[in-house]
Amino acid sequence: MNEFFEINAIKMILLIVRLFTNKHYRGITIYPFVILTQKEDGRNAVLLNHEKIHIRQQLELLVIPFFIWYGLEFLIRFLMYRNWSKAYRNISFERESYANEEDLDYLQQRSFWKWIKYL
Repeated sequence: MNEFFEINAIKMILLIVRLFTNKHYRGITIYPFVILTQKEDGRNAVLLNHEKIHIRQQLELLVIPFFIWYGLEFLIRFLMYRNWSKAYRNISFERESYANEEDLDYLQQRSFWKWIKYL
C-alpha cells in the first residue's frame, strides 16, 4: 500500500515497509514519507495524526535541522535518563505528538513551533 494522502492540508506519502522500522516502533516520518510496518496502521487515525504532527514539525524546521535537533535532543535525554525508551519519549517533538495524537483537529489550531512548549 503506497498511497498519497492529503489530510488537513498535510501532504504525505504513505508506505508500508516491514523491514525498515524498528520492532518497537510502528511508524517513522521522513518528510514527505510516513513509513509504517503494518498495512492496517494506514487506517489508524491516531497513529497517522501522530505522524502528521511530525510532518508539521519537520516543515517548520525545514526538515534537515529537525533531524539534527531530534538527534541532539535524544543524546541529551539519553545522558539524562540512561534509558533508550525514556529518552525517546521525552524528546520535545515526541512529547508534543503523543500528547496530541488523539485530538484529530489539533493541527488545525496548532500554533507555529508549538513543540518548544514541550522542551
